[in-house]
Amino acid sequence: MKKYFVTGLLIWIPLSITFMLLAWIINTLDRILLWIPEGWQPKAFLGLDIPGVGVAITLLIILATGLIGANVFGQRVVRLWESFLSRIPVVKSIYYSVKQVSDTLFSSSSHAFRKALLVQYPRTGAWTIAFLTGKPGGDAAQHLSGDYISVYVPTTPNPTSGFFLMVPREDVVELDMSVDEALKYIISMGVVSPVKRVPASVTPAD
Repeated sequence: MKKYFVTGLLIWIPLSITFMLLAWIINTLDRILLWIPEGWQPKAFLGLDIPGVGVAITLLIILATGLIGANVFGQRVVRLWESFLSRIPVVKSIYYSVKQVSDTLFSSSSHAFRKALLVQYPRTGAWTIAFLTGKPGGDAAQHLSGDYISVYVPTTPNPTSGFFLMVPREDVVELDMSVDEALKYIISMGVVSPVKRVPASVTPAD
């Protein structure tokens, strides 16, 4: 009985957590309907709420914003909007900090969060997985002698919190695993190990 019970748990736990997360995401995005006048909401036309409409509306808004921001007129509107925000003291600091981070993370030329590394943390001899975020800058770089890199060390099992470190490049080991594999390894607390890549055999020359 114990064996069957554990087998059932192993089947239902991943399914339940997956559906719970999906339901949370959908419900959160559905709240965008609260910003829409009641006369335009699906309930006014169909007489009932449709789960997932908020997701579709969110995607459409993001796509429409991208289409508008990609042309000359849209870029001018964005500059005017940013000029307005720059006059608000607290909003200015928050907006431009978040914008700089998002521009760096999503830029096609950026190497942030593109490489998984092995670093010694929190002490020498103890190793953990980190992600490359760039190189030290500003006044901090002036006080570091040698080749340093910036890394983010996520916590387990919640990788959205972690620690920012500046370490010598020679003290880190670049891993042959994708960022997705590294995140799965961290979230699972080391239980789900990435598949070891076997080098392709080289065909001897004739």
